[in-house]
Formats: sequence, structure tokens, C-alpha cells
Amino acid sequence: MSKFVKDLLTQDLRRRLTGVNDALLVNVVGLNSVKTARLRGELRKKNIQLQVVKNSMARRAAEGTPLAPALDGVTGTLALVWGCEDVVTLSKEIVKLTELKELAGFEARGGAIDGAKISAADVKAVSAWPSRGEQLSLLVGQILSPGAKLASQLNGIGGALVSQIKQRVEDLEKAEGAPADAGSAEASSAEGGPAEAGSAEAAPAG
Repeated sequence: MSKFVKDLLTQDLRRRLTGVNDALLVNVVGLNSVKTARLRGELRKKNIQLQVVKNSMARRAAEGTPLAPALDGVTGTLALVWGCEDVVTLSKEIVKLTELKELAGFEARGGAIDGAKISAADVKAVSAWPSRGEQLSLLVGQILSPGAKLASQLNGIGGALVSQIKQRVEDLEKAEGAPADAGSAEASSAEGGPAEAGSAEAAPAG
């Protein structure tokens, strides 16, 4: 391959890696064409890019970028993978694929996270971390939990207050109704008394 062609390929790879701060290195040498096609299909579903390149070319393309440490001291033919919403999700997907029997031979070899080199063991460790989406979900739950508790307390206080007001109203209604009943009874007695007296007085005159 001529130097001109190599430079073109290096420039193209550098362009593709522009803005990429996290990437992993994987070994695809043990995969045949069928397995490689299967792997690329699985990665495509997860919006993960895979690029098989010579180490020397990859080092030139990544020079001066956060990905450069990933390629320090690397030997053999490897591939770069990047994508997903964050490196944690990327690690989860790569580790999951390495565990498939259908893709035996595919393995993680390391990578770089925010300019720091990581090993194959680190990739597996990172895959156990909560992803960005999971972290946001936990954070939202923590934020909403005090609010839900406060709302429950306010509802409880409000319910108790309504019950007390209702009871007070009923007590007042009973209190207002009692004198009225007593007054009616007195009035009936007063009206009935003279009438009976008049009848009693009228009887001897007969």
C-alpha cells in the first residue's frame, strides 16, 4: 500500500473518530466471515461502530486525541468499537456479545475512557456500572421520593382536618337543634295547660 493511500485511510479514520472520547479494543481475528457478519449485524442494532485497522494506522489517526492511550503498546490485529449513549452501555453490549457461543473468539482487549487506558478486565468491570440512563432513573426516583412523601403527609393532614371540620359542623347543628326542640315542647305545654284548666273550671257549672 502506497504512503498516499495510507495517509488517505488515516485521515478518514481520524475524521470518523472526531468527537469520540471513549472507545474499546476488541479481537476479531478468531471470527470467520459468517461470525463477522453476525457480529456486525448485532453491533449495528445497538448503534455501535466497528473498524478493523492496522495498529500503526490507528495510532496515527488517534494521535493527540483521548483515544491515543488505548493504542499504546498494542500488538496484533485489533478493531476499534465505539458508540451507544455512553461507554458503560458500550461495555455492557460488548461483554454480552463476548459471552455468546455463536461468537466464540470475539473478545474485549481494553480501550480508553476520557483519555485513560483501560484493560480487558476493566472493560468487564465497567460493564457492571449503572449506565447513564439507569443513573438518571435512580436520580429521578431520589428526587421524586421526598415529594411523594410530602404529598402523602399533606393529604393525611388535609384528610384529618376535613374530618374534624365535618364533626364540628355536625356538633354545631346538634347544638342548634336542641333548644329549638325544647322550645317547642315548652310551647306545647303552655298551650295545653290553660285549656285543661278551663275545662276543669267549666265542669262544676254544669
